[in-house]
Amino acid sequence: MPYDDDAPLLADLMPWSVAPPRPGRAWPTAPDPACLRARWDALLKAELPDREALFEPSRARTLHSAVGQLPGRTGGTERLARAEGPCAEPVRVLAAPFDEQWLIPDHRLLDAARPELWRVADERQVFLVETPDEHHPLLATGLLPTLRTGRIRPLHRRPAAADPNLAPGLLDHLAARLGVQVTPLDLAAWFLAAARPDRTVPLTDDAELWSSGVASGRRLLWLLRRDGDRPKLPGGRRPYVRAPLPPRPATLHYDPEEEALHLDEGRVSPVPAGAWEYELNGVRVLESWFTARTAPGTPGALEAIRPTTWLQSWTSELLELITVLALLTEVRAQKADLTIPSTITATDLRHSSVLPPPHSSHRPASVLDHPEEGPEGQFALL
Repeated sequence: MPYDDDAPLLADLMPWSVAPPRPGRAWPTAPDPACLRARWDALLKAELPDREALFEPSRARTLHSAVGQLPGRTGGTERLARAEGPCAEPVRVLAAPFDEQWLIPDHRLLDAARPELWRVADERQVFLVETPDEHHPLLATGLLPTLRTGRIRPLHRRPAAADPNLAPGLLDHLAARLGVQVTPLDLAAWFLAAARPDRTVPLTDDAELWSSGVASGRRLLWLLRRDGDRPKLPGGRRPYVRAPLPPRPATLHYDPEEEALHLDEGRVSPVPAGAWEYELNGVRVLESWFTARTAPGTPGALEAIRPTTWLQSWTSELLELITVLALLTEVRAQKADLTIPSTITATDLRHSSVLPPPHSSHRPASVLDHPEEGPEGQFALL
């Protein structure tokens, strides 16, 4: 759909962006942290050249690559060909849309880890992730995003919610036009509610419309980040396990008449049709989430080291995911009804010297809160 209202580009409003991390191999990521430690142990027990085959070398990483630690992490820095240390403690990441998994945060295992993202990742950070999806041109997460969609735009350029990644002067300009205080988190919420598939973001000087859009975006932000109070559906609509899930479910199907999700002979209900049908980038979210936990890995590869039974934690995650998708269906419908003309245009922002943002705002900020260990235990110079 073409737009002709001169709405500014998200890339101008949030100038600093980072390409998505590129792991290069699947085995350092999994839905269960215990199997990641088992995979690491299997790698280190193997002798060359078996260790090399298990590692799955690429042009960017081999057993002999010399790289430093990821910022804020404690993984070893000796070359993997002679590594003996324990597995770095797995961390929670957003591995796919709406799919939180675990990652071994070891720079030696990742082709392109994007250290600049790790330097600013903390409990107050919000990562906005671009996607090609018409309904969700942006996702939001408080976890480090490793999903391969589009560019990642951190809300803050430094830890502890310091230095907002926004065009200088934008917050003050909006506050003056709207007559209300505007915070970086308000803008993140507005971007989620108003961003279009072409990466333009209409801005308004209507205080009532602004308040409605920010409220909708805040709800999206809460559902996507899943922090704070856990989302719940109204009583009587909350999903429960009605028939026990089998130890190793292999199939997943939905019964629309019963509003039931079947995992083999196991059954979860009620599951609203909107939750089952929820897609992003043409992929049904619940099916993708289930496949990530039940598909067998390649025999003989580290990825084949997986839990032998369905984990109780996965059941809890499944019930929460169904809840989130059901609530997102309602928000998506509200968003479709929200028509936002751009009354603060890109031309207005250029005349006010808010745009274009300075070149320095497109680059990472200098983050020197602590020294970082380089290859072979040497301190890295930043």
